[in-house]
Amino acid sequence: MALKRVIPCLDVDAGRVVKGTNFIGLRDAGDPVELAERYDAEGADELIFLDITASHERRETIVELARRTADNVFIPFTIGGGIRSVEDAQAVLDAGADKVSVNSAALARPELLTELADHFGAQCVVIAIDAKRDAPEPPTASPTCAAPAGWFGGTWGVYVKGGRERVEGRDAVSWAREAVERGAGEIMLTSMDRDGTNDGYDIELTRAVADAVSVPVIASGGAGELGHLSAAIADGGADAVLCASIFHYGQHTVAEAKERLAADGIPVRR
Repeated sequence: MALKRVIPCLDVDAGRVVKGTNFIGLRDAGDPVELAERYDAEGADELIFLDITASHERRETIVELARRTADNVFIPFTIGGGIRSVEDAQAVLDAGADKVSVNSAALARPELLTELADHFGAQCVVIAIDAKRDAPEPPTASPTCAAPAGWFGGTWGVYVKGGRERVEGRDAVSWAREAVERGAGEIMLTSMDRDGTNDGYDIELTRAVADAVSVPVIASGGAGELGHLSAAIADGGADAVLCASIFHYGQHTVAEAKERLAADGIPVRR
């Protein structure tokens, strides 16, 4: 059985790791490379850096972050934020990153995924999908036809700008399929309803996407306790779990997360 991965996520703003709820109310969590070194020592399988800095110097910022990380950390890491072209990706990969993550740039121009996959290989291309539930249509209940337990009849929209702007004509499951067809080798799937809430991953969303594609799905958004990680894998079908707050602020360590996953019968690299 394939080993499941635990991946700390570091949102970087102006050179510092931050965390909030839906990218609002950001709190400082430390230096990105120092945190990366800590997670490497604790046994993290990979790292993902998402540069949310709103500046024209973003490319230089993330290239320098990739270079510093590669000099100090010895596990694979992904860089996202500001990757809009093969040249942007080349710069961070040359600096030491193992993968690049793209989101809004791929939505604006889906051909980017194919260009990246053709140039670097699909294994280097992560499509980040930020999803929110649409309001479901209420079920029609009758004495002979009751709505099933746990019924949810809606879909998940695709969002950009930290979950504030919906992309017209896109839903998360169909976009995941298309992104994979175009060359994405992995999906980082974030529930914007759950992100930063500590209420647990959106299991239905994760399962819907995992069942729709043939590539690994990283569950993201909402981890608040270690049981949530096991649920995302066992019930949601995720291949990896992304965590931020529970690691950044000392609630749990990566080692504790892996101990819990192993105790729940989920194979992990110890």
